[in-house]
Amino acid sequence: MLRVLAVDDEAPALEELAYLLRQDARIEHVTTAPDGVTALQDMVQMIGGGERLDGVFLDVRMPGLDGLDLARLVGGFPSPPKLVFVTAYDEWAVQAFDLEAVDYLLKPVRAERLAEAVRRLEAAASPPPEPGRDDVIPVELGGRTRFVPQVAVWFAEAKGDYVRLHTGDGSYLVRMSLAALERRWSEAGFIRIHRSTLVSARHVTELRFEGGRVSLTVGTETLQVSRRHTRQVREQLIRGPRTTFS
Repeated sequence: MLRVLAVDDEAPALEELAYLLRQDARIEHVTTAPDGVTALQDMVQMIGGGERLDGVFLDVRMPGLDGLDLARLVGGFPSPPKLVFVTAYDEWAVQAFDLEAVDYLLKPVRAERLAEAVRRLEAAASPPPEPGRDDVIPVELGGRTRFVPQVAVWFAEAKGDYVRLHTGDGSYLVRMSLAALERRWSEAGFIRIHRSTLVSARHVTELRFEGGRVSLTVGTETLQVSRRHTRQVREQLIRGPRTTFS
């Protein structure tokens, strides 16, 4: 369950955002702030007082301390909350992702798009795996149990109540949700490229732009990136050292 802060200097927009967040079962508590200065004071008080703050839904253009400047200050906290920018302007997207935002929402905010942002926030806020350990997934195969290591997985596909793990030597069906797998492996470089597909960045060898669509080469497979996920996939992979572009 997530504890979040919503910040916007426009009262109707702030009320609507807070209302939508409170309808999401993954949100435990929503605090609101009408401007950047108040938000900063609230965060200092909450975090300094030992309260958990998982994420901040933050407007960009605000009088006084704007969203980008507030985000830079938040980045200096010992354990900063994750950021989701909410704005009527798309021109700040690159700066937002440079500040390691987990998502960038355009106003007016749609409930389904906000739900996706909460999903990304939940995945980003999950505790990282223990250092030095490569997670494994047990798979039942005809009375035998095979352990599929995380490092061997190229990508995972949602199949109803199951996930199919694709590796270089075959694919394996596992009973778990894709969202649960994403939370489990988000710190290991697995990226959502579609609502039903999760990809290992270490196995991506090419990012291709054709006719307004984006696709990835993962192992020996070519996968399409949904329009909804294109911006974040591009931002995450451009920072990686192993991707080529064409």
